[in-house]
Amino acid sequence: MEVLPWVWWLTIGVAGVVLAVDVVVIARRPHRPSTRELSVALGGYVGAAVLFGLGLWWVAGGRLAGEFFAGWLTEYSLSVDNLFIFILIMAAFSVPEKLQQFALMVGIVIAIVLRGIFIAVGAAAIERFSWVFYVFGAFLVYTAVQLVRQGESSDDEYEESRFMRFVERRLPATKSFDGTSLFTVENGKRLATPLLFVIIALGTTDLLFALDSIPAIYGLTREPYLVLTANLFALMGLRQLYFLIGGLLKKLVYLSYGLALLLAFIGVKLVLHALHENDLPFVNGGENVPVPEIPIAVSLGAIVVILGVTTALSLWRTRRGPEPTPEEEAGPRRTSGDPV
Repeated sequence: MEVLPWVWWLTIGVAGVVLAVDVVVIARRPHRPSTRELSVALGGYVGAAVLFGLGLWWVAGGRLAGEFFAGWLTEYSLSVDNLFIFILIMAAFSVPEKLQQFALMVGIVIAIVLRGIFIAVGAAAIERFSWVFYVFGAFLVYTAVQLVRQGESSDDEYEESRFMRFVERRLPATKSFDGTSLFTVENGKRLATPLLFVIIALGTTDLLFALDSIPAIYGLTREPYLVLTANLFALMGLRQLYFLIGGLLKKLVYLSYGLALLLAFIGVKLVLHALHENDLPFVNGGENVPVPEIPIAVSLGAIVVILGVTTALSLWRTRRGPEPTPEEEAGPRRTSGDPV
C-alpha cells in the first residue's frame, strides 16, 4: 500500500486540529460531561472510524479495510482495559471530577505522540529485519500467559513508577489544584500543580501498554498508515469511554482473560508469519518454513468472536452469579514490568 505524503500530512493535520480544539474547549470550560455530550462525541468518533474503513474498502479493497477494522477493534479493546488504570490514577491523585476530562484529553495527546514514535520504530524494524516478527509474537504470547497466571491477584491501587517518583522529586509542587493550570505561583515561587503529574502518569502509563498493543496491531497489518489511523481512532474516543463505561467496566470481569486469548492468537499469527518469511540461518537452514498463514478475514472474525463472547460471559456472570470480589472485578491486568 503506497500512501502519498500529502495523505499522511492531511491525516495528521486533521487529527491534530480535532485534538487541539478538544483541549482548548475543555480547558476553557472544565466540567463533568453529560451522557448526551459523551454519546454524541463517541458516536462521532466510532462513525468516523467506520466510514474511514468503508472508504478504504472502496479505494484500496477489502483486505486492507479488513486489516484496519481488525487493528481498530484490537486497539480499542486493549484501550478499554487501560481505563481501569486511568480510574486508579484519578483516584490516587484525588482529581476533581470537573478536571478529569481535561487531564484525560492532554494525557491522550501525549500518548498519541509517544505511540507515533513507537509505530515509526516498529515500521523501520520490520522493514529491515523480518525476524522481528518472532520477537513480537513471542512477546505477545508471553504477555498472554502472564495475564492468565496473574489470575485474580491484581492490585486495586495505583503504584507510582520509578519515573513518576523521579519527576515528583525534581519538580517543586503544590498539593492543591488550580483549575486546568499545570503550574501556579505560591509565595512568589512557580510550582507544578498535581494536574501536571496526573497528565504525565496517564501518558506514560499508556506508553507502557503500547509495548504490547503496537506489536499486536503489526500482527494484523504491516501498513504503518493503517497502524497509525487505527490507534488514532481508538485513542480519540477513549475519553468518552472513560466516563460512559466507568460502572460497566466493573462488570467486565472476564475482559482481561479475553484480551489474553486475543494477544495469544495474534502472537501465534505473528510467529507463523515469521516462519513463512524465515531468513534465520538456524531455523530450517535459513529457508522459508511451509506453514499456513492466518488470513485477515479469519483474524477479524476471531477478534469479533473473542470480544463478543468475553463481554457476554462477563455480563452473564455479574447478572446471574454471586457478586464478584474486588479482585474479580479488576481481573488480571496487562503489565509491562516496573516502569523505567
